[in-house]
Amino acid sequence: MSEELFREDSYLKSCEAKVVTSVDGGIELDRTVFYPSGGGQPGDSGIIRTQYGSELSVIDTLKGENGAIIHVLAEDVTTIPKVGDMVTLEIDWDRRFKHMRMHTTLHLLCALVDGSITGAQVGAEKSRVDFNISESPDKEKLGQDLNRLIKENHPVSISSISDAELDANPDLVRSLSVSPPRGSGSVRIINVDGVDLQPCGGTHVAATGEIGAVRIGKIENKGKQNRRINIHLVE
Repeated sequence: MSEELFREDSYLKSCEAKVVTSVDGGIELDRTVFYPSGGGQPGDSGIIRTQYGSELSVIDTLKGENGAIIHVLAEDVTTIPKVGDMVTLEIDWDRRFKHMRMHTTLHLLCALVDGSITGAQVGAEKSRVDFNISESPDKEKLGQDLNRLIKENHPVSISSISDAELDANPDLVRSLSVSPPRGSGSVRIINVDGVDLQPCGGTHVAATGEIGAVRIGKIENKGKQNRRINIHLVE
């Protein structure tokens, strides 16, 4: 099982790690700062520097079996580090930080739209949430409210609750499509102070002011009870 350093500190850009095993097209390490694809957030990309001086391009990060995290290497990588080798990992920080800003924005959006979540996707250029609602919200007002919450610079913190506490507070789970992982004894919670509180395994900014201005893109009708709201960063 890989130690997931990003769970406690989304701002870690690099770390040293030991090669545990190699798999077809990738390697598993004993610890990592690379976020694996999940919960609507893409896996990180970046580089791995070996103890022999070479640089390996990581094009994706995926979840493997039994808690493993697989760092998917570019096809042109021919020399794979050996088991036991020490390596240095470095994520593509610009891409990750956009994912962090976007992911926190989607939590703010959830606080503003009164409806369950039927799907979500975080992206560096565009993100979206699908809501179980029959009518589209007012796009202009939604954009104004979203940017107001961002400018108010609400702190964002990480905590956890037990499975039993989550069972006693079912309203914390907004998603109809993905349930938070249970069985480990605790569930990771993201708290946007005074705005939103829900289970989430993704990476987030430390305060909403770091997001910067955003704009509402298309609000799409995806069915009788499904409205897709697209979000873009204003760079």
